[in-house]
Amino acid sequence: MKILIVKLSSIGDIIHTLPVLPVIHSNVPNAEITWVVEKKSAEILRNNPLISRLIEVDTKSLRKKDSFGKNFSSATQQIRELRETKFDVALDFQGLLKSAAIAKLAKAKKRFGFAKEALREPASRFLLHKTFPIEPKTNIVVKNLALLEQALQITVPDKDFEFPIWTGENHKSEAAEIVQKANSNFVILNPATSWVTKLWQAEKYGQLADKLWEEKGLVSIVTTAPNEKSLAEKVLKSSKSGKIILSTPSLKGFYELAKHAEVYVGGDTGPMFLAVAAKTPIVGIFGPTEWWRNGSPNQDDIGVERTDIGCRINCHRRTCSNWICMDIEVETVFRETLRRLGLKSQVSKVSSLLLEN
Repeated sequence: MKILIVKLSSIGDIIHTLPVLPVIHSNVPNAEITWVVEKKSAEILRNNPLISRLIEVDTKSLRKKDSFGKNFSSATQQIRELRETKFDVALDFQGLLKSAAIAKLAKAKKRFGFAKEALREPASRFLLHKTFPIEPKTNIVVKNLALLEQALQITVPDKDFEFPIWTGENHKSEAAEIVQKANSNFVILNPATSWVTKLWQAEKYGQLADKLWEEKGLVSIVTTAPNEKSLAEKVLKSSKSGKIILSTPSLKGFYELAKHAEVYVGGDTGPMFLAVAAKTPIVGIFGPTEWWRNGSPNQDDIGVERTDIGCRINCHRRTCSNWICMDIEVETVFRETLRRLGLKSQVSKVSSLLLEN
């Protein structure tokens, strides 16, 4: 079976969709999977052995007037590439007009997606052959697997999801160098997010790092992208202990680093989902978005949210004049981090007992 997956961006959204790959291959052994993705988000999918072909597109460039001719020519080539394969099924996991249009342009025999209630752009459903309803308040990973289950009529897991990400020796070496700097057990703190409204104050991350060192002897590795260094420096300046290492790993380097962390603490952003994929214990700090939807599907992971305010319902604001949802005390996050570390310890003990028996 030749299957087209359309999930264009962002990094977090792509990671949410990764569990469909092993499920497809375990149920449809001869499946050939093509994935269409935006170039800016493609790195996390490159060299993945479960993907037969990766088609990288740049939909934003088509809106740039000064280079429309050149980009239109490139887009035409990409459409030709899409049509080279006679797809049996196209799965639109994005739920946008442009993603449904790509599925249609590919001329797949069957095009499936989400029903109106689960779509970001409901009109996109008219470009699909069939859409499927999703239960309300469903985690995004479970939502994607539910679409796959209904579209292909196969059985999907309800827990212990696999997030296949390919990394090379260079990524492992990159992570090993950072781990060596810590010279002890460490946590990852990630103060950056793509939305201003998702930010927990940098100064509070510094105070949290002090508490983790003083009470648990844990060094904090503060990770950011290269263009977010000023935010990381704020974290360092607000720390009295100085037990902080600033790091700007690559995406896959971060993934390998997260495998060694005791816990990850941060907001609703791509690195958190990479940490989820690495099976790192998670403490997510959530404000305008919902933990039940965007958070970790691991029931042991913890989402810290303010539940005492009413303005968070269906919020999703990127800017806000009443920004109180991220006004969360350091002590609250520290307490939940200790609780997550405790849960991790319990799981480790149970695993050891099972191995002994």
